[in-house]
Amino acid sequence: MSRIFLIVAGFCSLSLLVATGDEHPAFTSLDLKVASSPAHSRDENWKPGDDIALEISGMLYLGGEKQRLAVCTRKGDVLFIDGVLGKPEDLQFTTFASGLHEPLGLAKEGDDLLVTQRAEVTRLRDRNGDDIADSYLTEASGWNVSGNYHAYAYGPERDGSGNLWVTLNLGMGDFADNSIGWRGWGGTLDKQGNFLPQSFGMRSPCGLGSNTAGDVFFTDQQGTWIPATPIHHLRPGVFYGNQESKGTLTLTGAPMQLEQLPKPNQPYPQAVDSVKEFVPPAVWLPYNKMGRSATDIEVVPDSVKSDAWAPFAGQLLVGEFTNCAINRVFLEKVGGEYQGACFPFLSGFPAAVVRMRFAENDSLLVGMTNRGWTSLGNRSYGLVRVDPKAKPFSIREMRATPTGFTLLFSKPVSGVATEKAVLKMERFTYQYSSRYGGDEIDTQKVPLSDFSWSDDRTELSFVAANRGEHYVHALQISGITDNEGSELDHPVAYYTLSRIPR
Repeated sequence: MSRIFLIVAGFCSLSLLVATGDEHPAFTSLDLKVASSPAHSRDENWKPGDDIALEISGMLYLGGEKQRLAVCTRKGDVLFIDGVLGKPEDLQFTTFASGLHEPLGLAKEGDDLLVTQRAEVTRLRDRNGDDIADSYLTEASGWNVSGNYHAYAYGPERDGSGNLWVTLNLGMGDFADNSIGWRGWGGTLDKQGNFLPQSFGMRSPCGLGSNTAGDVFFTDQQGTWIPATPIHHLRPGVFYGNQESKGTLTLTGAPMQLEQLPKPNQPYPQAVDSVKEFVPPAVWLPYNKMGRSATDIEVVPDSVKSDAWAPFAGQLLVGEFTNCAINRVFLEKVGGEYQGACFPFLSGFPAAVVRMRFAENDSLLVGMTNRGWTSLGNRSYGLVRVDPKAKPFSIREMRATPTGFTLLFSKPVSGVATEKAVLKMERFTYQYSSRYGGDEIDTQKVPLSDFSWSDDRTELSFVAANRGEHYVHALQISGITDNEGSELDHPVAYYTLSRIPR
């Protein structure tokens, strides 16, 4: 490797800069292995180690004295990467396991690793401590496996009760059969090694993550029956909207039945209200405005100590494939169900962001692979470390109230700015349809009034007329600065209002 580059991973689009370039005041990103090409183009000769194509599809931070990160690659290896909190040139790579079929997730159980590959969840065991797996044991299986390229399996992700969850892609194209084998379902693993289907209606649930309360969420992908990118609360007995696997409801062992399915070609709010098992997303990530293909979910730990992360403790970070970015999601419970707002966060990564994990020093490790699709990055795969630097100036939270919304800022807003601030809002929803993706419909202005600042100027409450349940409420702000004159990192937010607080 001929040089080290910094990626200025701030709250706006970034570019790759030589190490002498300016850093963003809140975060910097260190590319742990970079191409030597001065143009930063995809370089066929670039390898992050001897004969390693670091197409990261699963990540698990193990830490310890070795600062160890475990990753799986989409071509079937599980690697240990030591020294990930140090200098890129000091990284050490060890192949722990190989020969797996497109593994897409890692978890730890005792001294063993669990990895989800196409046909099963596999337990990898190292009995003699030489960092090479001695045993590849079937931990759980029970779903349909075929030659269809789109029939991925994700996980496992552990919830607060200790259950391990796996989600299954729908097949698409040749050899696809979504009427068998629990395609489009999420389920848990029992102690006998069985996959127990729990909820269905998914299309491509490629990202799983738990919040600090132990509730599991998943991202899905825009496509048939899915008009934009949703983030759903994963739990038993619910329907998430995609009807392509409805034939599985008649299978032996199906845990739920539906008296009816929502009728297509109607607005999403009416479709949700027509079937009690049909649950809306906790948050919609509007297409293009917030990216195009969400991936992993990683919670900002409550234990973070740096000023850069502390305002967002407990919130979810959501990977973005096409735009090579990370978005941020704030959730609250209203009427016992999750809903909330999404915000742009970090952008400009060199390849599609697929997996993320925090380390104990508040660094965020980001694994990337384009997997044959295209992204806006200039490389095909890699690993980036995002290091915190300083406190950002952001919309920290957006909360729904009985009459409007309350915004919480990460820093006090200047007194002058409280007089000059301009807020605009509109609402929109989607069409529930079998078509691939969908446009925003029924867009209406939402008049705002009665603005009220807290004494410390970190909270702004206002009344919002013409709100609608199951609508996305898009907010845009101008004129906001902090006491140093800095503008908001991102002056937009999108709140999915499934329930109006009473």
